[in-house]
Amino acid sequence: MLDPAGREASVAQAMLLVNTPYRYGGNTPEGGFDCSGLVHYVFGQVAAGATRLPRSTAQWAAATVPVDEAALQRGDLVFFNTSGAAFSHMGIYVGGGQFVHAPSSGGTVRKDRLDSRYFGPRYLGGRRVFAA
Repeated sequence: MLDPAGREASVAQAMLLVNTPYRYGGNTPEGGFDCSGLVHYVFGQVAAGATRLPRSTAQWAAATVPVDEAALQRGDLVFFNTSGAAFSHMGIYVGGGQFVHAPSSGGTVRKDRLDSRYFGPRYLGGRRVFAA
């Protein structure tokens, strides 16, 4: 678990990366991001010097603690089933029912609603990366 002092910095960092191009396997602003690469980069910036961070969505899910949707806080992770497999997509919750993510090939990092027509039915839940 990361230091909760980094919660707002993670949201700010994620918001700064909106409009960065999507690239499968990407994990830098210069090279583009996939969904887990975006999360890895953001938390790597916020938790510089932390122990090795997960890279894949499944690794992030395994390394974090489930949190009820009503208790989501800015900087929590949100997970989706977008390919028929659990934890196939993820993003960073930024508040107000919205999250930042790297959606898909040809797209860019963007902010979407958890309850959108596409993501609402695919939402699997939130997970806490910061200590309480």
